[in-house]
Amino acid sequence: MTRKVADCRNSPSVSGCTLTISGEEEEVVRAAVEHAMSVHGHTDNPELRQMVRDSLEDEKVTA
Repeated sequence: MTRKVADCRNSPSVSGCTLTISGEEEEVVRAAVEHAMSVHGHTDNPELRQMVRDSLEDEKVTA
């Protein structure tokens, strides 16, 4: 299974957040939503979860 990555640097942020989260898709969505709420003041709702899911990228594997 390909690991997914959520990277705050890819989203506009007044705080300049640099957090990157990687893991299996559901783990990353859950952690990224918790981060978005606690750090960025977002509200957990289906729209936020979909926005997070849409922003996920496959983790790049280095040899």
